[in-house]
Amino acid sequence: MRRIFLWINFVLASAIVLLIFVQAYLIATYTMSNQTEEGALDTHGLIGFLFIHGFELLVFLTAFGAWPRAWKWIGFTFLLFVVGTVQIFLVPAEDDVPSSTAVWVHGLHGLLALVVMVMAAVIAHRGLRDLGLRREHHAGVPAGDGTPPPRA
Repeated sequence: MRRIFLWINFVLASAIVLLIFVQAYLIATYTMSNQTEEGALDTHGLIGFLFIHGFELLVFLTAFGAWPRAWKWIGFTFLLFVVGTVQIFLVPAEDDVPSSTAVWVHGLHGLLALVVMVMAAVIAHRGLRDLGLRREHHAGVPAGDGTPPPRA
């Protein structure tokens, strides 16, 4: 059963990383179009709130089955959800024209997106390792029969 939770957690964390790249593309499209591509902005918001934020919550919930009683690690997945939630609240309301000071605060939305992406990548990497899908290297010796590669 643990392996199923590990797979779900790994896939969701990986999807978060990939979807943040999609969001970056969409917001760049909206910005470069002089804010005329409303569809790009709407899709950016939909992916962020519905998919990424939902996946953050599911990554946290599946962590209980993927890493039972590993409280520090479960806490890290909860922190991913918390940072994602804070990031969402840093978006100004649609009808709000932010002051020059508020623009700097709202700019943290993009910065925290990078933090979310790195955190999700760390979680995905841990899942990759725990699933046995990543070959381990120890002290410069590749995994396998223990012999180093031939010298050139």
